[in-house]
Amino acid sequence: MSDAPQKPTSASRFQRQQDAQARADRIRAFREELGQLEKDGVLKLGAEQQGEVQAYHARLLEEMARHFDIDTSDAQKRMSWGMRLASFLGAVALCASVWFFFYRIWGTLTTPMQVGLPIVGTLIALALTEVFARLERSGYLAGLTALIALACFVLNLSVVGYVFNVEPTENALLAWGTLGIILAYSYSLRVPLAAGLLLLMAFAVAKAGSLQGSLWSDPFWRLPEYAAVAGAAAFVAPLAMRLVRPDGGRASFAPVYRLFGGLVMFIALLVLGFWGEGSCLTRLDPDTIEELYQVMGLVLAGAAIGVGLWKRWNEVINLGGAFFFVFLYVKFFDWWWDWMPKYLFFLIFGIAALGALLIIKLLRSRLARISS
Repeated sequence: MSDAPQKPTSASRFQRQQDAQARADRIRAFREELGQLEKDGVLKLGAEQQGEVQAYHARLLEEMARHFDIDTSDAQKRMSWGMRLASFLGAVALCASVWFFFYRIWGTLTTPMQVGLPIVGTLIALALTEVFARLERSGYLAGLTALIALACFVLNLSVVGYVFNVEPTENALLAWGTLGIILAYSYSLRVPLAAGLLLLMAFAVAKAGSLQGSLWSDPFWRLPEYAAVAGAAAFVAPLAMRLVRPDGGRASFAPVYRLFGGLVMFIALLVLGFWGEGSCLTRLDPDTIEELYQVMGLVLAGAAIGVGLWKRWNEVINLGGAFFFVFLYVKFFDWWWDWMPKYLFFLIFGIAALGALLIIKLLRSRLARISS
């Protein structure tokens, strides 16, 4: 019986494709290591054993590639990254084209057409997403049409509100974000998931602000602490989902939650590190608030690096590392920029950055020894 996964349905395709890709990567690494061991004289398989292993791996890779369109070589992997980028940029360009084309012909349309065309466009894009999800294994075209469907839905609600003079509210963000999440989980697509998460976080921030009596659009600029809380909630959401549903549902989606949740949280902390007047801590001096959030951002970024190394979350390591050096630069700038010679400032910052890199490297080596 073959060890290759069964042909996936749309609901499980992405996770099974990830598993198949991981298996293919392990096979490629095994071949390279076996070749090195034979070269070093450590291990030598007999001709019959080597032939059986190679035939088994070739058969397995062929079956997985036929079912999942995985990359079986480094060259294919590099080309796949290019295809993903082209698919995303194409989707964004097509969404922009639909948006601007509609507004270009807006004045020539009757009211029923103004309302009906975005609805029809959304339904057509949803139907194409379903068709491409069934026919195309890679998911590039399904992801492209899913983004177009989301863009048409955004346009649809905007147009309906404009035509019927409905006052805009934060509830539109909830509707748009919900559609993005539904598309992501229905067709195992990461980009609609990221869009849906950002929209739902924006809704949470806007709703919290409106409950305090502010205009629903104010919290985006005036209450960044709400955005920090929303980002933190998105970051830990996969852990909460795992507690409720141990099988994880979409385990491959967890990096998207962590990446975009952490990104929103750190950007909000960075804003507060420069703009203490925007904080809810009105009893504190703005300079004290800025110092507090600068230190908090530095500590949380360092913690993100540690947790990422421990859990092997590459996206958290990269995110924490990037913002650690941003917050480190902010602190140094706040302390020394006004009075210190510029060459000395950058020299100290460079030395501190190298020291931080050394500490991260030592932590990484220690965790590798513990894991082994």
